[in-house]
Amino acid sequence: MTAATAADLLRELEARGAILNGHFRLSSGRHSNVFVQKFRLLEDPVLVERVARALADRARELTPEVVVSAAVGGIILGYETARQLGTLSIFVEKEQGVPTLRRGFALRAGQRALVVEDVVTTGGSVNEVLDVVRAHGAHVAGVGVIVRRAMVDFGVPTITLLDLPVDSFDPEQCPQCAAGEPITEPGSRFLR
Repeated sequence: MTAATAADLLRELEARGAILNGHFRLSSGRHSNVFVQKFRLLEDPVLVERVARALADRARELTPEVVVSAAVGGIILGYETARQLGTLSIFVEKEQGVPTLRRGFALRAGQRALVVEDVVTTGGSVNEVLDVVRAHGAHVAGVGVIVRRAMVDFGVPTITLLDLPVDSFDPEQCPQCAAGEPITEPGSRFLR
């Protein structure tokens, strides 16, 4: 099975109806007229394997020893990327609103971590995971992203499978809000 290319990913997103148009509040809090429903990719184990293989193939030179992702959306991607790399997979989740390692997960000082994320707009979730990794003394070898909606610099090598630039706005500057369009909150942060 071959690794997914950027063209493959875009084609799959479009074919699965994963690129939604409307008025959305993103998990970052920003507003956009486009939303990428990542779970339409993550629901298909064969496609997840191809996507994770593409990330793993490009991350191998970073020599990660562990893959770290954010709960909930990143767990599937993190696990399969780690399987492809032959490393452990752990995830960061929130406890009383604070990102942390739970469930007995641990990182050791100097351990090389690859942080993976499905869709990035502002990089907020990735930065939370990076902070946890660094707080445990591990070394961030790099970041792997399926879809990047905006240019974000994490200060480490970053692998992006698909750049899909999409406008997003602070709520106060959102043209759809100004026009009185109702907003939808499809992101997982708003389901809690």
